Amino acid sequence: MLDFNKQGGLIPAIIQDYQTLQVLMLGYMNEESFKITQETKKVTFFSRSRQTLWTKGETSGNFLHVKEIFVDCDNDTILIKAKADGPTCHKGTTSCFDFEESNIGFLSYLQKFIDKRNQERPVGSYTTKLFREGINKISKKVGEEAVELVIASKDDNDSLFLNEAADLLYHTVVLLSAKGKKIEDVVEILKGRHQE
Repeated sequence: MLDFNKQGGLIPAIIQDYQTLQVLMLGYMNEESFKITQETKKVTFFSRSRQTLWTKGETSGNFLHVKEIFVDCDNDTILIKAKADGPTCHKGTTSCFDFEESNIGFLSYLQKFIDKRNQERPVGSYTTKLFREGINKISKKVGEEAVELVIASKDDNDSLFLNEAADLLYHTVVLLSAKGKKIEDVVEILKGRHQE
């Protein structure tokens, strides 16, 4: 049970992107806003400056859709993993915190970028060229990159090996996008297979 009395009726709520795990923002919730968040699956805070409830995105349209809710060990802080409809910060940035995305989080960003290329197909883009050539060409490219990675692994050239690994990852994400899938779908399978 959350202890709202400990901090004068408000509990900090950390919002994290459910895929990249990037921290998006920090807000405060009272019992009512927490209940509304659970019921509507849209993050709702209590505004300390306006002394009223507010649902993130109610004016901008950039809602935060709840995926999972966690409570810390002292029952006085909430962590919400959410899907953002757009920028979280009022400055138009993904996060209210100014830091670079983690290396692992970049894979989710890359997936979104490649999906956008698949939808928009801008002229002059190598990724667009792959999508226009079709699934057979993309699959062939993934196979070629896999073979090049195996060959590079037999040398002592770390730079070549890592570049070939990057090529394989990139083309795999393109193939996933072409099949309507995401790198996160692969991660879910890996998580399901994992045993301590």
